[in-house]
Amino acid sequence: MDDSFNIEIAGENALIIYFSDEMNDIVFNQVQLASALITDHLSDKIVDIIASYGSILVQFDLLVIDHFLLKTALRQCLAKLNTPVNQTSKIITLPVYYADESGPDLEKVADHAKLSTDEVIKLHQAQIYQVYAIGFAPGFAYLGEVNAKIATPRLPSPRLKVPKGAVAIADQQTAVYPSVSPGGWNIIGLCPVDMFDPNTTPHMPVHVGDQVQFKSITKLEFIELGGNLETVFI
Repeated sequence: MDDSFNIEIAGENALIIYFSDEMNDIVFNQVQLASALITDHLSDKIVDIIASYGSILVQFDLLVIDHFLLKTALRQCLAKLNTPVNQTSKIITLPVYYADESGPDLEKVADHAKLSTDEVIKLHQAQIYQVYAIGFAPGFAYLGEVNAKIATPRLPSPRLKVPKGAVAIADQQTAVYPSVSPGGWNIIGLCPVDMFDPNTTPHMPVHVGDQVQFKSITKLEFIELGGNLETVFI
C-alpha cells in the first residue's frame, strides 16, 4: 500500500485520490503524473478525471466497474508513480491592461507591498504561473504562485460584482475572472481574452498543467483586442 495518497468514495460513481493539502510544485507534479497514468491505463473504465491542487476526482462507469474494483485498479496503476510519463503542457501569454481605471485595487496592493504600482505590475508579469486547478466557475484558473512581495490578503468584504476579465490577486494566487461574478480578490487589471467560451473548441485557453505569463498592454491595445472599459466594480 502506498502511503503517499489516500483513496476515498466521493459519490455513487466517483472516487477521490488525496495526495496533500499543500500547494507546491512537488505535489502538483505528482498529481499531473497520476492523472496521466490513470488516463493511459484506465480510460476504458472512467468517465472523467478532475485534477486539483493535491487531489484527483475520478468518475467511473457503473456498468463497467464498481468502487472496490476501481480502487484496486487505481492502486495498481499509481504504483507506477515513479515511472516517467510524457506530458504535454504549454505556456500561454495573457495580455493585461494594468491601470487605476482597470484595476481598482492596484494601488492598494502597491501600498500593502510598499512598492510603486509600476513595480507591482513588473513583478506580476515577470512570473510564470502554473495552472493548479480550474474552478469555482468554468474557466476560472487558479494560478500560482505570485512573487511573495505582492501577495495580498483577500478583501475584507467581497464585491457583489467583479467584471469579466478582471485580473486579481488573493494571497499567493492570481487569476482571471472568466465572467461577471461576486469576488473578494484584489483587482489589478483587465484581460481582453475570453477564459471560457462554450462555442469554441477547446472551451478554455488554459488547462491544468499549462503555464501562464501575463503581458502588459496599453489601453488602446486592450480596446483593439475586444476589451471593454465600460465595466462596473461593485
